[in-house]
Order: sequence, then structure tokens, then C-alpha cells
Amino acid sequence: MAKYDKRNGWKAALNADPTDWLLAEDNPSVRYFTLLDVLDRSPKDADVIKARQSIMTSNPITTILGKQEKGGYWGIPQDFYVRAKYRGTVWNIILLAQLGADGSDERIHNAGEFILNNSQDRQSGGFAYSSGNDGSGDHAKVVPCLTGNMVFSLIRFGFLEDERVQKAIDWIVKYQRFDDGIEFSPKGWPYDRYKQCWGKHTCTMGIVKNLKALAEIPPNKRTKSVSETIERSAEYLLKHHLYKQSHNLARVAKDYWTHFGFPLFWKTNALEMLDVLIQLRYHDPRMQDSVELVTSKQDEQGRWVLETTFNGRTLVRMERRGLPSKWITLQAVRALKNFSDTES
Repeated sequence: MAKYDKRNGWKAALNADPTDWLLAEDNPSVRYFTLLDVLDRSPKDADVIKARQSIMTSNPITTILGKQEKGGYWGIPQDFYVRAKYRGTVWNIILLAQLGADGSDERIHNAGEFILNNSQDRQSGGFAYSSGNDGSGDHAKVVPCLTGNMVFSLIRFGFLEDERVQKAIDWIVKYQRFDDGIEFSPKGWPYDRYKQCWGKHTCTMGIVKNLKALAEIPPNKRTKSVSETIERSAEYLLKHHLYKQSHNLARVAKDYWTHFGFPLFWKTNALEMLDVLIQLRYHDPRMQDSVELVTSKQDEQGRWVLETTFNGRTLVRMERRGLPSKWITLQAVRALKNFSDTES
């Protein structure tokens, strides 16, 4: 197996070059992101434009949108998160955003409006997993990973300048914590209710999803407080070497963080953490463990296998577990390439 060595360039870490496989037209989403993120093509490039246009007429997007109701939701309106895992509105919004769905499409825009009207807590700006008595997000049920996933998705759909999304960004900046085994759990709203999210050790999933959301904001539009929150989030991950215990770096924090899947929804793994840090131009020695982990998982053709999946629980099947995955391979190749690029 090839081994990553920054002196030899990122392709030297590959057992073979999977780029042509990623560029095949059977998956326009992967083709689009490969052109942009791996080959560094301009968004105005004819091939990029064609791939982007093809996304909205390809599976799985056509299947997902074919099951959308006129109100912009999926299934029963009020069951957008918990009882409809992983077929309800929240989960389809996350997947559509990751697939590169076009936010100018009326159906995508309506989905964004639905979740803003029904899940966002008007008082704080965070997103809740059920609606309150006024029809908007229940103030008592706001959670960080959902807030991050919705902000990430809404920005990808073109809602960045919407004052409601700006308020959600402010929620992340104001409430996200980075506790690493403090003596006492934080007190007050929103920390009292969900110890699994906050507690003495902040939930890493919430940090990662909120960091992904903030990373979607163009650098020239990031406020000072957003930049500071990005720095604190990154440092939290780095001191854990991303997927390890900060107080014992010889131990993996959670075993499933070393197993790669797509989509992840509320979960995370070392590849997702590495990908977002590199997107933010981080190049730190503490990322090396994750780089080596990613490199070690490729097959002889320079492809990565889908190790975990939500297939059977979602509206559409995303590749097959145990077989080479274009989505995992795209993320891995992009991470290795950009890690090399950030060094220079």
C-alpha cells in the first residue's frame, strides 16, 4: 500500500489514480465536485456547467424530489426529524445539499422555507427537532448538530444572506461549547436538557456539523466572531488528533469514527473532520494521524469502500456497503490533494 509522504505530492500516496472513475457521467454530483475540487476547474468551465445542470435530472435527486409534497416537506409535515428517521424532511435536505442540488429550483427553495418555518426557534435562531405551539421550532428542543446541518444545507441552497440563517449562524457563535472534560456541566439554556450534546465533554458531532456550516461561509463574509468560532472548533479537533482521546492519544475516541460512510447525517468520522479542516486551509502535524488513516483504507485501484450506510432507512440507496464508493473516494482524494496544497 502507498503511504502518504508530503515530500512526494498527494498522488504518490495513491495506489492508482481514480480520477477518471470519479469523472464518469453516471454520477453527475461526484463528477461536478471532482472537476471543481480535484481538477481545480473554474465554475464557468463548460464541463462544470454541464455537470451541474445534470445533477437535478439524475438519481437519486429525481427520486427524492419525486416524493416531496407540495408544501416543501416529505411525509407528514410535523414528523420532519425524529419519527421519520431517515426519510423525513431534515434528512432529505441534508442529502440534497451534499449532492449539490440547485437552490434556485423551486422545490429546493420550498424545502428550505419549510424547515425555516417549522424547525427554527424564532427566539434563539437555533434549529429544533420538533415544532412548538406556535408552529416554529420548539425552544426547548434546539440541538447543535441539527442546527449545523441545517445552516450548512441552507447556505448551499443560497440562503446565506437570509436574516433567519444569519440568526442561526449567530446561535452557533453564541452557544457552541468546546469543553474537554470539565469538572461541572454547563448550566442554563440550552445546556441543561441534553447532556449528550453538552455535559462535561462537548459532543464532537455538534462541533463538526457547526464547523462545516461555518466553513460554507465565504472567507470575505465571515465576521470576526465566526472566524474565532472556526478557530476554536479547529483547535478542539486538532488537540484530539481529530478522532482520538485528547487525554490519551494512543486511544481512538469512538471506533466508528474510523469507518467511512455517506451520507453521515448527524454522525461524523475522521474523514469528514479532515475534509472540513483542510477546506479551511488547516495544515497541522496533529492531522497526520487522520491522513495516514485515510491513506491506509484505499484499495489497489486507489478507491475507498463504503463501510457504513443508512441504506434501507432512507428514501434512496446510496451505493452499496462493502463496494468501492465514489463519494468516499471523492472525499479522500480531495482531502489528500488539498492537504498537500495547503503546505505550499
